[in-house]
Amino acid sequence: MFIPQVYAVALGMMILSMICWGSWANTQKATGAWRFELFYWDYVWGILILSLLAGFTVGRTDAASADSFLNSLRSTDGSHVMLALAGGAIFNLGNILLVAAIAIAGLAVAFPIGIGLALVIGAVLNYIVAPRGNPVLLFGGIALVCVAIVLDAMAYRKLAKDLKVTTKGIVVSLLSGVLIGVFYPLVAKALQGERHLVPYSVFFVFALGILACTIPANLIFMRRPVVGAPVTLADYFKGTGALHFWGILGGTIWGVGTVSNFVASYAQMVGPATSYALGQGATMVSAIWGVFVWKEFAGAGQDARRLLALMFAFFLVGLACIALAPVVR
Repeated sequence: MFIPQVYAVALGMMILSMICWGSWANTQKATGAWRFELFYWDYVWGILILSLLAGFTVGRTDAASADSFLNSLRSTDGSHVMLALAGGAIFNLGNILLVAAIAIAGLAVAFPIGIGLALVIGAVLNYIVAPRGNPVLLFGGIALVCVAIVLDAMAYRKLAKDLKVTTKGIVVSLLSGVLIGVFYPLVAKALQGERHLVPYSVFFVFALGILACTIPANLIFMRRPVVGAPVTLADYFKGTGALHFWGILGGTIWGVGTVSNFVASYAQMVGPATSYALGQGATMVSAIWGVFVWKEFAGAGQDARRLLALMFAFFLVGLACIALAPVVR
C-alpha cells in the first residue's frame, strides 16, 4: 500500500484533504432545488465506491503484503473494526446535524460553534491518542484557525442582519461539533495496536459505518425535515441521472479527501492531530468558493470585506503553524 515516506508528500496529502473537504458541497449547490436529504443517499454511495477504489488500487500495491487492503481486513480483530464503524457512524450523525444547524441558525452560528468546537475537541483528543508534533505550534495554529472561523461567521452575519439565534440552533450546533470532534480519535485508535487496520481498510469500514448510520438517520430527516416538506424514497427515484451523478461525485470528492487525510495521519512524521487540524482548514476553502465563485459577498459592505480579509490572514498563518508542527522541535 502507498504510505508517504517524506513529509512533503504527507503535507501535500493533507492539503488535498483540506481542498476536498472544503469543495464537495459545491456538488450539492449544482443540484439546484434537489433536496439535501435526497442528495445525501448518492453522496454516501460515492463515499463507499471511492473507499473500494482506493482499497483495490493504492491500498493494494503489493497484494502479498500483510498491510495490503484485503489482508488487513482478514487479519484485524473485532475491536478495531468496531472503532472504525463507530467513527463512521458518529461522523455521519455529526455531519447531518451540522447541515441541520446551518438550516436552523445559519452559517454565522453553526460554523463557529460546530466546526470550531469540532476542531478543538478533535485536535486535543487526537494529540492524547498520538502525541506527535510541536504542541506550541500545533495548538497555537489551531487557536488562530478558530479565530478565523469566528471572523468568517461574523462576515456571514453581516449578510444576514435579520438572523435570529434560537436555542435549538445553538444546541444542534453544539451536538454536531462534539460528534465531529470525537470521530477521528476512534479512527486513530483503529490504526494502532496489535492487528490494527491500515488507512485504506479503515476507510472502507468507516464508509460502512456511514452507510449504516445514514439509513435510519436520513429516513428520519426525510419524514421530519428541518426545513421544507417531507420527502419520500419515491422522490429519490424520480431524480434525473444528472442529479444522482452530482451526489455520487460529491461523495467521491469527500472520500478522496478523507482517505488522503487518514493516509497522511498514518505516516510516522505526522500523526492524527496535525492531519485532522490541517484538514479542518476546509472552512477556508469553502469560504474561497463562496467569495470568488458563488459571489456570496458581491453586495457586502466594507465591514464584511475587512472581516473576510482578516479571516484569510488568520487562516493562512494558523495553517502554516499547523503545517510546521511536525518538523519544528
